[in-house]
Amino acid sequence: MARSSDPLRFLNVVPMRLPPLNAIRAFEAVCRHGSILKAAEELNVVRGAVRQQIATLENHVGRKLFARDGRKLVPTVQASAFAAAAGAAFDILQRAALELESTVPGRIRLGVPSAFAVWWLMPRVADMQASLGDMSVDIVPMTVVEPLQMHPELDAVIMGGEYRPAAGITALRFMEDEFGPVATPALAATLSGGPTGMGALTMLASRSVPKLWDEWFAESGTPPVVFSRVQEFEDLLLALAAARSGLGIALAPRASIEDDLKRGDLVAPYGFISRPSGYSLCCRTPDAKRPTFAALSGWLLSCGMPA
Repeated sequence: MARSSDPLRFLNVVPMRLPPLNAIRAFEAVCRHGSILKAAEELNVVRGAVRQQIATLENHVGRKLFARDGRKLVPTVQASAFAAAAGAAFDILQRAALELESTVPGRIRLGVPSAFAVWWLMPRVADMQASLGDMSVDIVPMTVVEPLQMHPELDAVIMGGEYRPAAGITALRFMEDEFGPVATPALAATLSGGPTGMGALTMLASRSVPKLWDEWFAESGTPPVVFSRVQEFEDLLLALAAARSGLGIALAPRASIEDDLKRGDLVAPYGFISRPSGYSLCCRTPDAKRPTFAALSGWLLSCGMPA
């Protein structure tokens, strides 16, 4: 009897029947943008092509993926889950392709909140480099801190506050944090009557963390204060620099102003409250076990968590 040349003939193998890749990409872009038009612009195709790909995917899976809410397309629960998985998969593929094209061994591009980078990480960067040896870390300051899945050009990001990793992302919490209102000693000396006294001052806010004041009022149990004046800055670095100059009172994570507190440039008239969520190093799950990421994670843990 002739023996088959097909090595799979005697195996119980069912070929994978994945949806067309272009259809998945169009679908994921629509879910991410919430708009067929914006998805079409990203993919550099006309809207009709995106609609056709969505129809192809719906025919493949045998169900509708979107419901209409007025003029808006809203993905179903199952579709949202699939979009998240697809986004993570595309992210991993893109990173793998970049590594295939030009790998720089032992190098990590790390996105870091600007204030955290300047006042916590950079004073420790020499110790970090000594600990990591030949591995290099490119520190990319982020005015607006966004999840890693939105930045394929980065290898990892440091996230503060409440953050829930998306599919395909691993987060390592390496440091707790506290936050509270801060001002110069001279300005703080004018305060009276508890936190309500802040109303006589200018509130310094940051567009990069627009809800920080609201979060402090809620988490500290302090009734919201109506300030005489509010001044906004593009990022927290500028808001804290304004506080240091005596312009008003700012809301600051303690990790970002430790040196200011030690020098007496800033004081916290109402103390700080703990933020258990703290700071996390977020990387793609396949990267988490690589030696370079393990070394960086170990160094962050040794510096961030109390002994």
